[in-house]
Amino acid sequence: MSAQSRPATAFDRKGLSGPALRTYFRIANLWSLSVEEQMILLGLTARSTFFKWKKDPNAVLPKDTLERISYILGIYKALQILLPDEQAADEWVRRPNAAPPFAGRSALDRMLSGQVADLFVVRQYLDAQRGGWA
Repeated sequence: MSAQSRPATAFDRKGLSGPALRTYFRIANLWSLSVEEQMILLGLTARSTFFKWKKDPNAVLPKDTLERISYILGIYKALQILLPDEQAADEWVRRPNAAPPFAGRSALDRMLSGQVADLFVVRQYLDAQRGGWA
């Protein structure tokens, strides 16, 4: 099994979790996400867990949370490439979008369904707009 196809072990997750959370919270700030929106994107229901992670972002995250953050990072990166104006890139997630995956709603509305698959759809859409999975 290649390193890319094997599941993340607890050891891998420990090394990835802190940087992933710190980056996620920076993106959440740039996107002006509320606490509730941030929790939904992370797949959290317990506010206590959210605030624990926010206070000490060195917790070992579950694989599901790392996957969610990975999609958010990819969405952020794709927007920075597609829309070189940082403010426009950060505001894009809240703008209504007529593209088929969004049906007039914003990408954030789609992502806030709470399903990992919706984060994937937004990431896939943006990667297609960029012309690939670079």
